[in-house]
Parts: sequence; C-alpha cells; structure tokens
Amino acid sequence: MTWVFWGGAALVAYTYFGYAGWLWLRSRWYPTEIQRGPYSPSISFVMVVRDEEHTLPRKLENLLTLDYPADLTQLVIVSDGSSDRTDAILREHASNPRITVVLTQLSRGKASGLNDALELAQGEVVVFTDARQRIEPCALRLLLENFADPTIGCVSGELMLGDPETGQSGKALAAYWRVEKQVRQMESAAKSVVGATGALYAIRQNLLVPLPEETILDDVYLPMHVVRQGFRVLFDSRARAWDSADLDAQREFGRKVRTLNGNYQLLQLAPWLLTSANPIRFEFISHKLFRLAAPFALIGILFASAVLPGPFYRSALFLQVIFYGSSTLALLGLKRGPLARMAEAAFAFVMLNTAAVIAFSNFIFGRKTLWDRQPPKAKMKTQPERRSVIGS
Repeated sequence: MTWVFWGGAALVAYTYFGYAGWLWLRSRWYPTEIQRGPYSPSISFVMVVRDEEHTLPRKLENLLTLDYPADLTQLVIVSDGSSDRTDAILREHASNPRITVVLTQLSRGKASGLNDALELAQGEVVVFTDARQRIEPCALRLLLENFADPTIGCVSGELMLGDPETGQSGKALAAYWRVEKQVRQMESAAKSVVGATGALYAIRQNLLVPLPEETILDDVYLPMHVVRQGFRVLFDSRARAWDSADLDAQREFGRKVRTLNGNYQLLQLAPWLLTSANPIRFEFISHKLFRLAAPFALIGILFASAVLPGPFYRSALFLQVIFYGSSTLALLGLKRGPLARMAEAAFAFVMLNTAAVIAFSNFIFGRKTLWDRQPPKAKMKTQPERRSVIGS
C-alpha cells in the first residue's frame, strides 16, 4: 500500500505539475524560433455541422466578414444528416460563389463529413472550425503568418471561454482551459503541440491525410500526422475564437468524455504514436496518456490513505475527503467567496477525472460516439448514402 500511495502521488504530481515544469525549463533552455511574416495563401474553411440552425447564420456571417481577401477564401460546409433548418440555411447561402455546400441525408459522423469537405477544398491552407465559436476578425491573418516559416505545417488558434466584450470567464472550467493553454504554449515554444484546438486550426493542404471514418479527435489525428512528416505544429495565442463558458455541466461532461474516448481511440487508429515514428512521443505520452491514468492513481492514493497506519496518512485521507467533498458545494449552488472558488475547482477536477474513468469504460466495452449528441436512429446509416453538392 505504501508503494500504491507514493507511486500514485508521483504519477499525479508529474501529470499536473512535473510535465509543465519540464516544459517550462526546456522552452527556456532550448527555444525554437518561428519566422513569422506576411503570408496570404488561398485558404479553404472546412466545417461539418448537424442540427445547427441556431448558430449557423451567425457563424457564416463571422466567416464571411473576417479580415482576409474574399478572392482567396473558400468555405466548404457539410451538413451531416441535419433534421432541422440547417440544410435550408445552407441552400440560401449556396448562391455565394465563395461557398460550397454538401448535404447528406444520413448522419455518418464528423470524420466522414470532413473527408467530403477536404475533397472539395481548393486552398493551399485548409482551416478547420466548428459552428458554435466566433472567430476574431484578425485571427485568420495572425494564424497564417506562421506559415511564412516553411518548417511549420499546422497552426492552432486559442479557444477563449467567455465573451469577447467582457473577457474570459473566471469559472473553474475556464481556469482549467487557461492552464491547458499554458502547457500548449510551452510545447509550441520548445518543439510541437500535441494536437490542436478544434475551434480554429489550419494545415497545409499537401500535408493532409484522410481521416478514418469513426475518428473522434480530428484535431489530434491530423496534427500528429503533420509532425510525423517532419513539420512543426504550433499554438498561436494571438489567433482567438470565443465560446460560451456557460454550457451546462451535463453537456460539458459529455464533451469531456467524448474527448477522452478519442485519446483511447487514437491508440487504435495510430499505434505508431507510441513508437519512434512519433517525433514527440514523450510529449504525447505525458500530455495525453498520463491524464488517462491519473484518476486510477487518485483512487489508489485514497484507498492507500484509508488503510495505511500513521498520522501522515490519516491527514492525507482527511484532506482528500475535504477536497472531494467540497465539490458537492458547487452542485448545491454555492457561488461567492473563497470557499465557492475552492468548490468550483474541486468540482472541475472531480468531473474531469470521472470523465476519464467513463472514457476508459467506453473503451473497454466498445461504446462509440461520432458526435457530441448521437444522431436519431432514423438518421443512422442503414441505407445507401445520398449526398448533394451545391455551389462552386
């Protein structure tokens, strides 16, 4: 039990503090320069949507009004078996020569939709985005400046949780994202980021590979293939997209489970990630895989604290019970004061690690998800695919 306690404590400490500390030292001892400069290639935005009638009009307006030449911009949008007004909205915009629309009657998942979009993308650089987030007007130009350096193959923007007018949210999950972005910033400064931000990232067209049909994390699978081909993947915090920080806890939990499912799936789709074929194998294991192991280490620490004798382990058990117990205060609606901040932090920590346990269960029992919300059964692929392409 002593080995369980201290082994678990070491793994948790490295996962949440040690890896970040190592990155901080390496990024300062061996920084890698980036030759940014004006760069204006032809670009293709690709986006897959399903049942996004409420967010799509604003997103299309956002993409069409970014600070970038219209004659160099193409939008390829795939509706993946939508059952609301999404298809009608896209048809209304298909007369715009900059927009190409693909409508599929059956929902096949985001990865299949992205493959359809990539077949039609004509730009030298392909920019990936989602329907919900709003991209800042200058973000695209800032993102593309990195491609002036020929060693850069992929660039990720920054996802901001909050409102562009009032700034970032101070909620616990937003605080988690701020820490995560610091890790990505240090990875970028030293070598390459392990993945990208799905809300906004760009890849040179000639470096793209087809996505396996059931891929969950395109924003990790594609960037890692860029790294495999000898190019760098950067994180640029100047290029920002905004999303609401007020998603309900159930939906945020579901999104996190899906993301962690995707980490397990990556090991099946790309086993080379654990071999010397992956130039950033150490970073991948430290950033992605240790976080999957952390909740089991936490369970081991809690159990060992309960059975080991001595005042030190009794104190460790007491502190753990207090920390985990405080997460229930966030569920009860405590909103102000230092106790509320601790409760929110504890709740976020417990939620993220619980999501990792459920993701492991999904992996073991083969449960799959292609979207944040599963498509209705009537839309599942049970008959020959029907697809129409509208626009230039």
